[in-house]
Amino acid sequence: MIRDPGDLTASDYLDGAREMAAAKRPFLAHLLAEKAVRLTADPATAAGIRADFPASTTTREETD
Repeated sequence: MIRDPGDLTASDYLDGAREMAAAKRPFLAHLLAEKAVRLTADPATAAGIRADFPASTTTREETD
């Protein structure tokens, strides 16, 4: 089902961040978490979200 992005909540973005983290996509997880932070009014909750989804490093390790 396609949703209007304007209707998404912080919880929706956190769900997406968790999915991306589980899929080993830390950068996307971080971006989704940052959107959740912007939609969160409580500073303590926002800090917890940032702690759970830190910015990934700018280098990428390739594996064979």
